[in-house]
Amino acid sequence: MTLAISTTEAEYVSAGKAYQQAFWMKQALIDYDIRLDGVSIIHDNKGAIDLSKNPVQHSRTKHIESHHHFLRDNVQKGNISIEKVAFEDNIADIFTKPLKREVINYLRLGLGMMELIMDSDSPSSQK
Repeated sequence: MTLAISTTEAEYVSAGKAYQQAFWMKQALIDYDIRLDGVSIIHDNKGAIDLSKNPVQHSRTKHIESHHHFLRDNVQKGNISIEKVAFEDNIADIFTKPLKREVINYLRLGLGMMELIMDSDSPSSQK
């Protein structure tokens, strides 16, 4: 169990856990002769992304336990890429936030849960 002091730290730790799961799945697929080159994670927290790409230990991050830096270590080795997802394209928000109908319809498209609905005020028609 981990107690995070900031949202950036919590997001950084959770991204590391996501990578650990992806790494485990990548290794398990080798048993079936399926080899994947790299793992890519998209994330919505810029602070966590910056922390994962920065090898320098800062005074604000020195309290983070070393095993949580698994993510940063693997970003440096090139085993993983972590990139920012735009707010309006973050499909996970459909599960975690109250959203307007138009946004829900747009995100449902990304999940493959419905056909395209052309609505003049939907985010997908404004792109």
